[in-house]
Amino acid sequence: MRRPGGWWRLKSTPEKVETYTRWSFHFFAVIEVFALGVTAYGRTGAGLATVLCLLVAAHAAVCMLVASRALDWTRGRRPQPVRLMWVLGAVSAVVSVVAVAIAERGPAGEVETAAGSVYGGVLCFGAGVITLGVSGRRRMIAVVGAFAVGAGLLTFPLGMPVLASVVLAGLVFVTGGFLAVTSLFSLWLLNAVYALDDAKETRSRLAVAEERLRFGRDLHDVMGRNLAVIALKSELAVQLSRRGRPEAVEQMIEVQRIAQESQREVRDVVRGYREAALEVELAGARGVLSAAGIVAKVTGEASGLPAEVQSALGWVVREATTNVLRHGDAKKVAVTVRTSKGRVVLTVENDGAAETGADGPSAGSGSPAGAVGGAGSGGGSGLAGLRERLSAVDGTLRAGPVGKGVFRLTAEVPLPAPAAGAALEVAS
Repeated sequence: MRRPGGWWRLKSTPEKVETYTRWSFHFFAVIEVFALGVTAYGRTGAGLATVLCLLVAAHAAVCMLVASRALDWTRGRRPQPVRLMWVLGAVSAVVSVVAVAIAERGPAGEVETAAGSVYGGVLCFGAGVITLGVSGRRRMIAVVGAFAVGAGLLTFPLGMPVLASVVLAGLVFVTGGFLAVTSLFSLWLLNAVYALDDAKETRSRLAVAEERLRFGRDLHDVMGRNLAVIALKSELAVQLSRRGRPEAVEQMIEVQRIAQESQREVRDVVRGYREAALEVELAGARGVLSAAGIVAKVTGEASGLPAEVQSALGWVVREATTNVLRHGDAKKVAVTVRTSKGRVVLTVENDGAAETGADGPSAGSGSPAGAVGGAGSGGGSGLAGLRERLSAVDGTLRAGPVGKGVFRLTAEVPLPAPAAGAALEVAS
């Protein structure tokens, strides 16, 4: 079972901001009901107050629906809710007309109290919500201006002075404009968060693409010249063989030698690509995390460790760093390398980890936690892939949450001989 509130912790940062924004718009509707409808009970009779409260509640419900659909439209999930916006405009007009009728025919004094508040407030909230479904500054101003003009025109049946009508229209324009600007700013902030998240994902993909280009470039540099020489010498051997010249054998022997040398060079390139030097990976992790706005502290020294140990632990650092960027919401990451009792211990700890259910972390809990992803998958990634690499050097791996929102990954590898010296702090 999920813990209470687990649905929130499992959301990504953009999803959390979107949920907050959506419920903020819904909260505006709740404010409308309480500010315009519920308060009418203290300013007029119970029957009339009930009518006004029901009208405001119906208007608020339509506002919530329009706000939700408009938010989906801005995220590209739904078409523009044009019909719903017209419905909201019509409902706002109907509620305002009813409020005017109640103020005109109802008991004396209610035009300044309950009905008057509903009249102006409904138009303000309606204008602010409809602007969520339009694009462009001019259209937003046009919507708010239309509601303000409508507010002024609807006051003429009440016999209000022209100056009072103009003041009321101005109040609707200012208040509705404020609500519109506030709503649009919330949408801008949400879109900015999504854009930053997309940029973060793009940065990770570019890093992978850059590594592939590096490998292709190295392979081309190694093989390009050798393959050209092999092609030329093979052609020469063919010509010599056709002429019955004994030098053809020597040329083919040279081709064989170059081919064998090329095989060795390719193995060296692939080995260098697949092996990860711990010192290089520690420096790279610090740089990448800092560039992503994450406070990275790297403590320890990798020099002097055997090559196979550095390679295994280097892969741990590489996988952990990559998945902190992709899956976590970390603000701080601490990487520590230390030697103790003939073993080298690597620890990667980050905050911002999503929590699992009440039964605790599963084998695949590394991915949402943000330290290592795809734990349950085979191959060369995730916890399973790291355990395979560490097992080649008799190493072990432990991973799991150690506190609220904190995830820790610990890799231990035995050393051929006792390591001397304590770990030295490397500035982050």
